[in-house]
Amino acid sequence: MPHLKLEVLALDLPTSGLSLTSKPTIMDNHDGSPLPDHDTRAPNIQPGDMVLLKLPNGDIKGVKLEKDSTVSVGRLGYFYANELIGEPCGLTYEMVDKKLKIMPPRTLQEVEDTEATNELINDGEFVQPLTIDEIQKLKLSGVHVSDMIKMQIEQHANYSLKTEYSKEKYKKRKEAKYSKSFTTIEPTLFNVCEYWFNKDQNRIRDIRPDSLSQILNLANIRPGGRYIAVDDASGLVVSGILERLGGEGRLITICDTDSPPAYPVMANMNFRSQITSGVLASLNWATAEEEYTPILPPSDVPTDQIRSERQKSRLNKRKAVTDLLSNTREELFSGEFDGLIVASEYDSWSILEKLVPYVGGSGSIVVHSPHVQILADLQTQMRGDPQYLCPSVTESFLRRYQVLPGRTHPMMMTSGSGGFVLHATKVYDDPSASSVMTHRRPKPKKIHIEEGDTNSAEQTPSVSHETPKDDISIEKSSDAIMVDVGKGQ
Repeated sequence: MPHLKLEVLALDLPTSGLSLTSKPTIMDNHDGSPLPDHDTRAPNIQPGDMVLLKLPNGDIKGVKLEKDSTVSVGRLGYFYANELIGEPCGLTYEMVDKKLKIMPPRTLQEVEDTEATNELINDGEFVQPLTIDEIQKLKLSGVHVSDMIKMQIEQHANYSLKTEYSKEKYKKRKEAKYSKSFTTIEPTLFNVCEYWFNKDQNRIRDIRPDSLSQILNLANIRPGGRYIAVDDASGLVVSGILERLGGEGRLITICDTDSPPAYPVMANMNFRSQITSGVLASLNWATAEEEYTPILPPSDVPTDQIRSERQKSRLNKRKAVTDLLSNTREELFSGEFDGLIVASEYDSWSILEKLVPYVGGSGSIVVHSPHVQILADLQTQMRGDPQYLCPSVTESFLRRYQVLPGRTHPMMMTSGSGGFVLHATKVYDDPSASSVMTHRRPKPKKIHIEEGDTNSAEQTPSVSHETPKDDISIEKSSDAIMVDVGKGQ
């Protein structure tokens, strides 16, 4: 009996939201022991990494850490990059004279409900005796943020009239204004997608984290799979596919540039070299044509014509690029890929006509678009082609909640839409194949007994058991799968 390979995709669900990181556990074919899992990134911050910093006001800022450099965090100031290198993500730091001090984690405190209301509070400049100039002097003198907030609370005229919820909001608002602290965020696919969606959602074609998870799940991305991607979303889709592949499989991207595309989202993922090396390759639309002949500079030069080591090195690089292009084209034209994922600004139907022939049977086809009408028209075109099975258009729905003791409610501000997703399955269109319904034997006609006919009730209805000529050929045919025999009533 052949050994089976079991692949289990685990979906991590942290308290901050849905994680799109799939951690494959691949069982060995022989002894059943799990193979070592390949981490997509280093466990600690490394020199050259792009790090996401969450500021006290909730904004997220991306910075690049270079060894022996100084990093600017806007109005908060500067700090030395070496203070973060080698540290894990998820810690909160306070900036003190360009150095970082690790702050202990804050515990969630229960807020006691009171009968106080805010109806008698009249906020204005007079309720806070501390002026802006005095606060600025306190900051320059080195007074800690907590002491500064405490002084403001003590001198606030209406602070005691506030409810417990209002007091907590007041403290957080002051901390966000004066605190010089930040928290490093782990560059998971969920966090990176959310960062880019809040930063510039048009650049990633309105792909929200929940929409990205739907794309990856419908495309059935798994380690060891082979996929084709058309990504005009700054590399967000490519990053999600590479993370799920985990360094095992193949991904060929089609772009509109001669050189390999620059995917800015991938820079935030901090992938290890083995995640992309040998897995990711790219072609432009011209080289993806089978009839196209690339124009490349000569790389095969006789040895006697090589005059220097520099020329030899340049020729070797040309040959490596030529061989890589040739091998990638041959791999694409050989077909039988496991899926096609499209998030492009170009016409979707023309993309499918060009690339779907390279997708194997039962391969997933997923197309994302910010506009529903584009996918509705595409769905109508796909329904007229028998090689597309069940093309369907869906829209993901996302509602965020604030979950706090006694204060759980939906967030007042949310995004309108994360785009629309079309999914279909490719099947082989074989004109010689016939449906199983054509091989079924017709049921005998029912015999109706008329009232008043006494003899018919006693007589047994005679039913002919002769096999029709058409059924004889069906029984002798090896294509007959099911035979439905009816009984006369």
